[in-house]
Amino acid sequence: QVQFVESGGGLVQPGGSLRLSCAASGSIFNVYAIGWYRQAPGKTRELVATITSGGRTNYADSVKGRFTISRDDDKNTVYVQMNSLKPEDTADYFCNRVPAVLKWGQGTQVTVSS
Repeated sequence: QVQFVESGGGLVQPGGSLRLSCAASGSIFNVYAIGWYRQAPGKTRELVATITSGGRTNYADSVKGRFTISRDDDKNTVYVQMNSLKPEDTADYFCNRVPAVLKWGQGTQVTVSS
């Protein structure tokens, strides 16, 4: 069973940047589409960025132009660079396949606040 370990979250001021990392226990990123998901307090989990096995990317409208997803197959790691962060980006961030059929990791918390 693949396990995901997310990291890189923290507290950042509006307009700031963070880079999140998602390490997988197996070599799946070059096989399946992988997404970054987030869940804000009191809201359902949503998919915000996807990278396919072929490297194509897709973004939710709410993050388009601000978030960039990438991956390093040698390190079994997927990243999301988040720029121009807004308070509404505050959430727990997770990675998983798209669709999300694997076990969720612990996630990493992102708080955007002044």
